[in-house]
Amino acid sequence: MLTDQTGKVLIAPSILSADFGAMAADAGHVLAPPPGGAGADLLHIDVMDGHFAPNLTMGPDMVKGLRRHLPAAFLDVHLMVMDPGKFLEPFARAGANHCTFHIERVRGEEALRLAARCHELGMTAGLCLNPATAADDVLGVVHAFDLVLVMSVNPGFSGQKFMPEVLPKAAAIRTHLTPTQRLQIDGGVTPENAAAVRAAGIDVIVAATAIFGQARDERAGVVAALRGKNTQG
Repeated sequence: MLTDQTGKVLIAPSILSADFGAMAADAGHVLAPPPGGAGADLLHIDVMDGHFAPNLTMGPDMVKGLRRHLPAAFLDVHLMVMDPGKFLEPFARAGANHCTFHIERVRGEEALRLAARCHELGMTAGLCLNPATAADDVLGVVHAFDLVLVMSVNPGFSGQKFMPEVLPKAAAIRTHLTPTQRLQIDGGVTPENAAAVRAAGIDVIVAATAIFGQARDERAGVVAALRGKNTQG
């Protein structure tokens, strides 16, 4: 999914804003093609431990349940936790396709080791940086990762306002990535700011409220607008 559709902007609805009482149905709807669904590409799963990020969300059992109900879905796990290394194997066993962890928690050789461990477990690996973290902090290890995630809000809650000041940083990181490495953004992305996001070289857009906050019959239009008309297909 991440490396076999180079050139296509991927849309990743974050289930943090989905209906937790009907998770499988809500997640399945955003992935189903129009007209019955929204036509998104993958599911983004925000895992917070209440320490690294000021919220407590979901764990491997959520991934296990999604995998059971949506066997073909690409499950993109974002680990906003103090000790990401101890969660890689549990999420891989649960059915995750990808895990991203934060440079603020894991640096240098340890980051490289965890990227290799993701690959050993059959997952792709991602590295995330918060809005206040400089691009230089990731450039020394970025070659080992399949994806870099630039946060455009501070981790914790969906529905926050987009921080456009991160876009120059994203564009700078893009110049250090190969064509098969993905650049992802998460936080406050909407159809109104998506063009600027794509112009910065971002090709995986996470959206929570912008998609799940809409009526079902309006979600496909949001996904298409986030993707941009020149990147359909």
